[in-house]
Amino acid sequence: MESNKQPRKIQLYTKEFYATCTLGGIIACGPTHSSITPLDLVKCRLQVNPKLYTSNLQGFRKIIANEGWKKVYTGFGATFVGYSLQGAGKYGGYEYFKHLYSSWLSPGVTVYLMASATAEFLADIMLCPFEAIKVKQQTTMPPFCNNVVDGWKKMYAESGGMKAFYKGIVPLWCRQIPYTMCKFTSFEKIVQKIYSVLPKKKEEMNALQQISVSFVGGYLAGILCAAVSHPADVMVSKINSERKANESMSVASKRIYQKIGFTGLWNGLMVRIVMIGTLTSFQWLIYDSFKAYVGLPTTG
Repeated sequence: MESNKQPRKIQLYTKEFYATCTLGGIIACGPTHSSITPLDLVKCRLQVNPKLYTSNLQGFRKIIANEGWKKVYTGFGATFVGYSLQGAGKYGGYEYFKHLYSSWLSPGVTVYLMASATAEFLADIMLCPFEAIKVKQQTTMPPFCNNVVDGWKKMYAESGGMKAFYKGIVPLWCRQIPYTMCKFTSFEKIVQKIYSVLPKKKEEMNALQQISVSFVGGYLAGILCAAVSHPADVMVSKINSERKANESMSVASKRIYQKIGFTGLWNGLMVRIVMIGTLTSFQWLIYDSFKAYVGLPTTG
């Protein structure tokens, strides 16, 4: 006898819903960020020393020739751990704060901006220690540590505590919060626009069609994100690698800016556009695919 029992659905805005979205964020962010470690490695080194490589391809070739092919994945572990934690806070937090703020304000751009900013602010507190390890590992040659645990021990010992892990928190917020505000808000609006011009309503589309919209919307949003957050991304790399002991954030930022100038803030932009565009599109693809798989509606 066949059972007519329907599979249990996850109720929206419950603890189970937020836990599921948090897991989706981990799956979307950890693997995607760590998979582009080679691009990130070249980008970070060029931000610190623009004369180091003449192109991305030459950068890869020099790293492989001088350090071995495995070294193109320098920083992989710290990236995977850090961005898995950040993804948990970013996506799970966004879903939570979007619902919370929507109960206070009319749903729309203001809610998207507030929810994404709040989620990213908290997510970066988890990301920052691992971002510091990653940047230092990628911009010192040879790398100052072999893995995440080794890097954590060395940085903790050097600073006598957690101070070294959070010296870049302010520029990280300056980079990531505008990036995430742009990422989520532009994605929501772009996806809404795409649905508005398609012959079918979103509710009439199957999961594959909805996920395809998420992928396209994610790539377009990623291009905007890269441009908005790039100057702060350069400054994060510079501060993590060049900030002097006991130097304040404002003094370090001013000194570095005087050294590199306005144009220096845009070093590596094209690499980052390719990297972030691809990254963002695949994150939305994975996140919304996961949501669809567990029976939740896609975002937007």
